[in-house]
Amino acid sequence: MSSYLFNRRSFLKGATATLALTALGAHGMSLANPAKPLKVGLIGAGWYGKSDLFRLMQVAEVDVVALCDVDKNMLAEAASLVSQRQKSRRKPRLYEDYRKMLADNKFDIVLIGTPDHWHALPTIAAIKAGAHVYVQKPISVDVMEGEAMLAAARKYNRVVQVGTQRRSTPHLIEAKKNIIDAGLLGKVAHVEMYCYYHMRSKTSPEVRAVPDFLNYDLWTGPAPLRPYDGPPHRRWRNFMEYSNGIVGDMCIHMFDAARWMLDLGWPKSVSSTGGIYVQEEGKANISDTQTAIFEYDELNCVWQHRTWGTPVNPDYPWGLTIYGEKGTLLASPHQYDFIPVDDKSEKIHRDAVYEKEKYPEDLTEEGIELHAAPATRLHMQDFLAAIGKGGKPVADIEQGHISTASCILANMSMLLGRPLVYDPIRHEIPGDPEATLLLQRPYRQPWVHPDLNKV
Repeated sequence: MSSYLFNRRSFLKGATATLALTALGAHGMSLANPAKPLKVGLIGAGWYGKSDLFRLMQVAEVDVVALCDVDKNMLAEAASLVSQRQKSRRKPRLYEDYRKMLADNKFDIVLIGTPDHWHALPTIAAIKAGAHVYVQKPISVDVMEGEAMLAAARKYNRVVQVGTQRRSTPHLIEAKKNIIDAGLLGKVAHVEMYCYYHMRSKTSPEVRAVPDFLNYDLWTGPAPLRPYDGPPHRRWRNFMEYSNGIVGDMCIHMFDAARWMLDLGWPKSVSSTGGIYVQEEGKANISDTQTAIFEYDELNCVWQHRTWGTPVNPDYPWGLTIYGEKGTLLASPHQYDFIPVDDKSEKIHRDAVYEKEKYPEDLTEEGIELHAAPATRLHMQDFLAAIGKGGKPVADIEQGHISTASCILANMSMLLGRPLVYDPIRHEIPGDPEATLLLQRPYRQPWVHPDLNKV
């Protein structure tokens, strides 16, 4: 995957400040200015949890009150980094259990950067504790978790922003406004979405003792308890026990972007085929090859991933291609290209926005995705604006639920070998009781699955 993380042309060239300002204006964002710093907590202090928190700290006056993680070493490192960035230089309080963190403190905002199987319960608990929530995608590992999260947000009138920051990516905002909304594509009748990163583990580490610094039972939580075979951080994405596979990790970004750009709601039908076709070695149980079709009226959004071989287009190893009668739009987190059908019309290319001069600390932050940092900052600003005005953010929990649940349905379709139609009103797969049962995963005791009618 690392060979494709940074598109060389995008990294070197970047985009103009004008584009960033234009994109911000198009998004209708404004930074909330609270009278006093917002009290913030983070649940899941690993790679992207810290990254999201640092982006929020760059655009708002916040007091990071507490951090929570089941890995004591990771927690201590995060606390040190946060204290260096806080104006007060104060270290946040540290917690192993999110329930105690929420009980001991009053938060304005809680960020959730845990593995996927730990998104639903902390989100609902934080909402019920009175906090607005920023939760990473996918929002859930089963459809009914997502329904309960949505119900909680609406019942308690909290703003929940989902980390599908393609909706706040400057060059993609421009593409939506100046290419799609302006009619340059004409009628759109097909979308292809894809990921060809070699991101699936092929290793089989031996079972070993759980280290003293990690509460592995609590890390596992409601998921099945797998034998411990090394630190699960980042590796958990290789297992369906904790995730929705590559469809849930990578497809959701591109499918959500397609839905946002084209104003699409729930798909009429979802079908998928795939499996482990090539990389049969190793413990990973997510698919290495998969195709999914999300059907709409006179439009299909088609996903494909391979964790082996070469990308179809080396410039777009992860992205989406929107086909219209008048032209084609290729888009990714790094760039976009508009190719008109008419040779007389002008091709348009834009690279990702970088803000290295404005935020020089980005250049020294370990593990940062430089191309995504401006998008996440805008996403945080949109989140704050929604809190300030009492509206819905651009990646509202309902939109995150639709995109997440659709990807989960794709995995269910692959498992069952048939197309699925979800009824979001009755919360069932009509006429398919076997599939309906799969909408809710069993929880490991003593954890209890959230009930949308009892949040």
